[in-house]
Amino acid sequence: MRRTLRPHQHLPLLSVALWMTFNAAVPAIAAQGAVATASQASKPAPAWPTAPLSLQSVLELGLQQSPAILKGKQDIEESLGVSVQLKSAALPQVTASGAVNSLDSGRIESVPFGGAGGIKFQSDKNWNTAIQVSQPIYAGGRISASLRSAKWTREAALASYQALVEETLLNLRIAYNDVLLAWEQIQTQEASVKLLEQELGDARRRFEAGTVPRFNVLRAEVELASAKPRLIRARNAHRIAKNNLATQLGWNIPNNGVEDIPLQLSGKLTRSESDITLAQAIGRALASRPELTALRAQQSLRDEEVVQAKSARLPVVSAYGGWGWQSRTFTDDFSGHVDGWNVGARVDWSLWDSGLTKGKIDAAKARRQKASIETEDTSRKIELEVRTAHSNFHEAAEVLDSQARVIEQAEEALRLANARSEAGSGTQLDVLSAQTSLTEARSTYAQALRDHSVAWARLERAMGAATLLRTNSETPASKPTK
Repeated sequence: MRRTLRPHQHLPLLSVALWMTFNAAVPAIAAQGAVATASQASKPAPAWPTAPLSLQSVLELGLQQSPAILKGKQDIEESLGVSVQLKSAALPQVTASGAVNSLDSGRIESVPFGGAGGIKFQSDKNWNTAIQVSQPIYAGGRISASLRSAKWTREAALASYQALVEETLLNLRIAYNDVLLAWEQIQTQEASVKLLEQELGDARRRFEAGTVPRFNVLRAEVELASAKPRLIRARNAHRIAKNNLATQLGWNIPNNGVEDIPLQLSGKLTRSESDITLAQAIGRALASRPELTALRAQQSLRDEEVVQAKSARLPVVSAYGGWGWQSRTFTDDFSGHVDGWNVGARVDWSLWDSGLTKGKIDAAKARRQKASIETEDTSRKIELEVRTAHSNFHEAAEVLDSQARVIEQAEEALRLANARSEAGSGTQLDVLSAQTSLTEARSTYAQALRDHSVAWARLERAMGAATLLRTNSETPASKPTK
């Protein structure tokens, strides 16, 4: 005869239901994970830019889609997860448990009494289910140390992420300036080739007119042939610089066989002004560098690890309470059960662990000392970095000052050389030398501008005061760079 269980008789099956639910949930969770992974894998790449990019827009795009920053965000998520784990040590825990058991009847002892088989004090089938809430009350300082550790873990993660952002933005600024420099070098070399082509044309006309020897034509041809490789290298450097910038911004370079990717910049190499002293720069760095903030947080974490290690020498007190169900002991009716509450307190105290706790304390103290040394060492390295960046910035400024009027002088020298050549008092060698000097002056000045801008960016990074949306290397009326 089939029996129908009453509502309260469904409670004994809680443990079985939990197990069945778990087995049903695992494939579903796995399927959701697979879908999420596939969704992430098929996520479209960032849209390719259709307008020339300013330095500000490049930095904004870097904050949104740079692979380095995106990975850094996941590191923060991981650290926040660790922080939640640490905080959980001070919060109540709710657990549900259940078990179903079947025994060989031969293992059940019986007391002879009355009829055959006697009296058995246990059924060959039993189950139990319970829900329990536990709350730690005292753990020798470990609970409060865990809460403080959660705070320091968050601070260290955020400071490390800030350092990553500043380093990524520095790399983007350098890459941006490299593209601008490569474009300026192309303009310089194209102008040089154009001047040399004009000189070659003049030499050929004069040779045909019989006013100059064939040697002048050959010399002009040699100079022009020597200038073309510099233009080729400049164009290649421009292509590579654009590829580098696009990769740092997380763009997939178009796979259409085009070597020169369609990336344009609207910036222009300009000079940055700053009167910050070395003492001011070092003071800012020691107060603002996120690396030091992260290390100080790590040092505090090591202090809490010592507290947690020492807490193993003290008792652990916790309270618990719950409700449980179990099958009846003296009946074969599997659906019958008894239930009720239970409350209590528990004390655990390790009196001797053969040196385990002492070893943990010694290891924690060693890590704390190491963290202190690392913080001091990093402070010295940051000071050295600031000194180097400050010195390089002033060197770049001095080099730029020395080249400020060189282009004007070189242009005037070329004009005079051409005038003397037209008047017959100058030589072709004077003209070619003046043209070479002008090309070198333009190339050197562009390099000096780039070095000055990069030196300032590195000094800002060294001070820990990098501005996220700084536009000091562009002007509103700057010409778009291809």
